[in-house]
Amino acid sequence: MKNSYVLKSIFLVSFVILGAYLFIHYELSLFLIDKNKAIEFINSFHPYDDFVFIVFQIFQVLIAGAIPGEISEFIGGYMYGPVLGTIYSAIGLSIGSWLAFILARTYGLPFVRRIVRPSIMEKYDFLMEHQGRLISFILFMIPGFPKAALCYVIGLSHMNIWTFIAVSAPGRLLGIILVSICGSSLKNHQDMIFLVLLIIMSIIFLLVYFFRDRLMKMAERWKL
Repeated sequence: MKNSYVLKSIFLVSFVILGAYLFIHYELSLFLIDKNKAIEFINSFHPYDDFVFIVFQIFQVLIAGAIPGEISEFIGGYMYGPVLGTIYSAIGLSIGSWLAFILARTYGLPFVRRIVRPSIMEKYDFLMEHQGRLISFILFMIPGFPKAALCYVIGLSHMNIWTFIAVSAPGRLLGIILVSICGSSLKNHQDMIFLVLLIIMSIIFLLVYFFRDRLMKMAERWKL
């Protein structure tokens, strides 16, 4: 038990140090500031730029969405088109979600509290007590929802890893597809497609927002 605790502590410290180094050394804050600089940064790793993009998608989940996933998904669609952009984002986000879940399951509540904002922890604490499969799936579908933080919260619940993967990966997919197509349509000056997709994502967000209480009550009542 003691050796296991030491190994976990060493891994956790190493993870934090490595994350901080990568964020500062490679100026990953560019993804929040300037789309063109972010694209230039990824392209600088050619011919391994697609691998770097996937790694970045993994990393942005692990830092609990400090860089919003929609921004990187948009850049993926802009750079690689709707198909490859979707595939690369789906791979990176799925791996990142799995790792976040494992980290939460391994290090528990004290670790998650250091990564996830208290407001999110309080709002979705019922997911820690119940598996919340249905509501988790719905939350992963919402454009703009803090999905990275959700992975850590669900990691504290009784949900097993396979159920989590079955919920998170398909739940993310619709949003990844829509945002990737948005990025591709903007690059190709397809303004009408871009506008229609923005309207669709807004409608999805508004529907879930207005019916959120009813959905959560239903999920809690049925333990879904």
